[in-house]
Amino acid sequence: MAVRAAVVPAVGSPLEITDIDLPEPGPGQVRVKLAAAGVCHSDLSLSNGTMRVPVPAVLGHEGAGTVLAVGEGVTHVAPGDGVVLNWAPSCGACHACSLGEVWLCAGALAGAAAVHARRSDDGTDLHPGLNVAAFAEETVVSASCVLPVPEGVPLTDAALLGCAVLTGYGAVHHSAQVRPGETVAVFGVGGVGLATIQSARIAGASTIVAVDVSPQKEALARAAGATDYLVASDTTAREIRALTGKQGVDVAVECVGRAATIRTAWDSTRRGGRTTVVGIGGKDQQVTFNALEIFHWGRTLSGCVYGNADPARDLPVIAEHVRAGRLDLGALVTERIALDGIPAAFENMLAGKGGRALVVFQEDTP
Repeated sequence: MAVRAAVVPAVGSPLEITDIDLPEPGPGQVRVKLAAAGVCHSDLSLSNGTMRVPVPAVLGHEGAGTVLAVGEGVTHVAPGDGVVLNWAPSCGACHACSLGEVWLCAGALAGAAAVHARRSDDGTDLHPGLNVAAFAEETVVSASCVLPVPEGVPLTDAALLGCAVLTGYGAVHHSAQVRPGETVAVFGVGGVGLATIQSARIAGASTIVAVDVSPQKEALARAAGATDYLVASDTTAREIRALTGKQGVDVAVECVGRAATIRTAWDSTRRGGRTTVVGIGGKDQQVTFNALEIFHWGRTLSGCVYGNADPARDLPVIAEHVRAGRLDLGALVTERIALDGIPAAFENMLAGKGGRALVVFQEDTP
């Protein structure tokens, strides 16, 4: 049976909403009916070529839904179960996995187990973008790409656990390791940025400065836990130092992926502080430092992949924060859309508007 999906036919081409045909789940595979899928900046980066993906492709990597069928050998989920899609499943056997750094798994994005669909009109093979192809009413994925939805988390909200929340939570608790009483600046108030702000509040940060190009995002940032809000400018680093006794913040988290923003985040961090880069930038985004400042400031600059998170370990912890009311998943969403609303959501991201857009296929609970 054909299902509707958002397909990018070629790099830089507009998305097409079309019918696709899915195979039945084979051994070690699962068919999922999507409840919701988040529209992430990484999907935009895949469509415009900033990140490479074979095309044509069905994009979407942040989603949750209900298991319709399972293939031979699948035992951890069953038809009727609510599941979160995990776009970067770890192999458990490579060097990174042996070190416990599953977010750096060499095989996570190799695509060896990815399940391909076909266009209904002409039979064209479609690559599943980032393994899970969540911009579709249904998808077939490797069993390693699904995790049970934690108890007490609504299925539509659970979609956000697959990327934005794991990334923001992990950036704070794993990469930057924010301690109670520390000061934090968050650059970029989209879905990941809002999750980062909430996570910094949960970690006990005393001051949380949110920075974005849009003044309209101040209310969103403050509702998430920001104590201060700055509209990005050439004086942002100076303003942050003024808010922190001329020292700079203990931790700066960059969620944009632009050279200028990374540099500003670094400049906003105190001597000996930590700057964590979550945003994914292009190869043309060159950041420069001189040797003397690296020595003098003693700061740590680190990349952060998928929040340096282990979904199997972190989802139960995050779910407890949700159940206790400390983490509000719904507050990350500023727009609920249909499948054909994804192109407009991409335009809003380019314009710096809103938080997370959520494609809602079905309202349900796990």
